[in-house]
Order: sequence, then structure tokens, then C-alpha cells
Amino acid sequence: MKVLIAEDDKKTADYIRDGLREHGFSVEVVADGRDALQFCLYSECDVAILDRMMPGMDGLSVLKAMRAAKIQTPVLFLTALGDVDDRVEGLLAGGDDYLVKPFHFSELHARIQTLTRRQSDNGEITELRVHDLVLNLLSRTAQRQGEVVELLPREFSLLEVLMRNSDRVVTKTMLLEQVWDFSFDPNSTVVETHISRLRAKIDRPFDIPLLHTIRNIGYSLHGPR
Repeated sequence: MKVLIAEDDKKTADYIRDGLREHGFSVEVVADGRDALQFCLYSECDVAILDRMMPGMDGLSVLKAMRAAKIQTPVLFLTALGDVDDRVEGLLAGGDDYLVKPFHFSELHARIQTLTRRQSDNGEITELRVHDLVLNLLSRTAQRQGEVVELLPREFSLLEVLMRNSDRVVTKTMLLEQVWDFSFDPNSTVVETHISRLRAKIDRPFDIPLLHTIRNIGYSLHGPR
């Protein structure tokens, strides 16, 4: 699950980013309205959190441009502008929710979950399957052959990326960017370490391996061929 945070206050952005990552979300942070719009136009996320007042382009203008471009990503306004008129303006422009600062992270997290559930009610994917491995994106649980596989939040995010790209090769760089949100570091072994832990949980207890290493390229998750 990927969330865009468009917030020019670094302390607030870091607070939200760290909290969401602890819950297993992949997070992209931008501090400028134009960057937020560019991201939404050319990349994908499950929820966008927009501040109303940002440099470059205000949040309301970002939302209007998104909707004009037929981008239906759920948008939650997170802003200090809390008057009734401000809320109404944001919702009428196409916003899906409105939360006023200061806020509690638990409420923000609950509202994000509500928005993603609305997506699933509208026909969005809520479950991923590869052979006998099932990943439930709503409950954030995994099962193989009917047995629950206990995953840490980062392991869940890693498996989600691999399952969304099943039968395709996913490079180490792609995993670093999508799961850890940082650029390629040739000296980092974080991917290899987590792949090893993930393989121990989803493959080793079972007869058929699903997670395959493609030498010098990356990894691929697929059933027997």
C-alpha cells in the first residue's frame, strides 16, 4: 500500500512518514504542490495526503488538477484550515476526507484505512494470489496452503511488491525504491537479508518454492511451471 504525503513542514511529514512505515506502508514525501501533482500524474499511490497551503501549488489546486486529469486517487486533506467553509470547499472540489491539524496519528491511520476500504468496495484489488500463497491487503495477513504466515510489516510490503509483479523479475533497485523508499546503494544488503527471512517463512516449510533468485538481476515470485 503506497501513500503520498504532500507536506512542506518537515517535522510533520517525517512524523507521518515514520508512523505509516511502522504500519507497513510504502511512503513518498514531497514538500511542493507541483511535485505532488507530477507524482500523481506519472506514478501510482493508494492514498494522497495533501496540505492545503504548500509552496509552488496549493493543495486545493493540486486536487482540482488531479480530478481534471481523471485521477481518482483518494485524497485526504491534512491542514490547519479548519473552518467549515474550508472543509466544504475541499470536499466539493473532490476531496475524500478532511483532517484538521493538530491531529492524532491513530485517527489519521484510521481514516487512511477507511479510504482504502472504500477503494476495495469499488472493485479495487483486495487480495493477491500466487499458486497457493494468498495475501489479504485489507487485513494485511498472509496464508499458504491455508496456514497463516506471520509477517513483519516490512516483510509484508516486500511480499506485496513481489506478488503484484508475479512472473516478472523485480530488481534490487526496484525493491529498495518501493519498499524502503531510498535509492540504490550497491553496498546495502538489506534486500538480501529480508529476502532470506521471507523465503524462510513462505517457502522452506512447504514443498514447492515460489520465491526465486535470478542471478545478478533480482527476484521473481511464481508458481511451478
